[in-house]
Amino acid sequence: MEVHPDDHARRVSGMFGRIADWYDFLNRFLSLGMDVHWRRVLVRRTHPGPTGRMLDLAAGTLDVSLEILRQRPGTRVLAMDFSRPMLVRGRRKLNGAAREAVRLAQADGRTLPLPDGCVDCVTIAFGIRNIVPRAAALREILRVLAPGGRLCVLEFGTGRRRVWGGVYNFYLRRVLPTLGRLFSGDGAAYRYLAETIVAFPHEEALAQEMREAGFLRTFYEPLLSGIVFVHVGEKPEPSADEPDTGGPNAA
Repeated sequence: MEVHPDDHARRVSGMFGRIADWYDFLNRFLSLGMDVHWRRVLVRRTHPGPTGRMLDLAAGTLDVSLEILRQRPGTRVLAMDFSRPMLVRGRRKLNGAAREAVRLAQADGRTLPLPDGCVDCVTIAFGIRNIVPRAAALREILRVLAPGGRLCVLEFGTGRRRVWGGVYNFYLRRVLPTLGRLFSGDGAAYRYLAETIVAFPHEEALAQEMREAGFLRTFYEPLLSGIVFVHVGEKPEPSADEPDTGGPNAA
C-alpha cells in the first residue's frame, strides 16, 4: 500500500528522533570513520556567494554545518531538519562563534520557510532519499538559492550495484541492520536505511532529476568505489530581459 508523503515524513522524523542519541556514534562506526571525509568533500564543492548564507538541509546533528564553518569562515548557516531531536542533539556541539553563526529550525524540505533567493548554497547529506517526493524538495531548494547558487548532495549510491564483489551488498542488507539494532535497540531504523539505499536511483538518474527540476551544470563524483556520490547542480542566472522569480528555469 502506497504511503502518503506526509505520513512518510512523520514516520521518518519519528525514526530519526528515536536514534538521535546513537546517530553520531553509529555513523562513525558503521562507515569506519569515512563519513567525516565524505562530508569534507561535500563542503569543498560549495561556493560562497553574495548572501553570505548557506542552508544545511536535513542537518541532523550538525556535522555538515560545522564543517561549513571550518572551511568557509564567516558564513552564516541555516541548519534545518524535520526531526527536532536530531537538532537538539546537534545543538550541544555549538560553542563560541558557532552559536552565533548557526541558526537551527525544524522544517520540511518540501516547504522551506525561507524567501526566494536567500542562500548561496544548499547542502544535504544523506537526507535527499528520505524526502518524498524528491521533486518537491528539489524545486524548493532551487527557489531559495540565489541565482548561480549551488546544490551539493551527499548520498549513498544505489545498493543494487554490486560493489567489491558483493561484499558491500551483503554488509548493507545483513550486517548493517544487525549492528544498528544491537547498538541502538532500533532494528527497524537500520532496516529502513538499508532498504532506502537499495531502492535509491543510480547516480545518473539523480542527476537527471536535478536537471528536470531546473538545475544546470550538474555533475557527480563517486567516493569509495561508488558507495557514496557527491552531486552538484547550479541554479541558472536570469537572462538580461527576464527577472529571477526563484522558480525553475529551462535548461
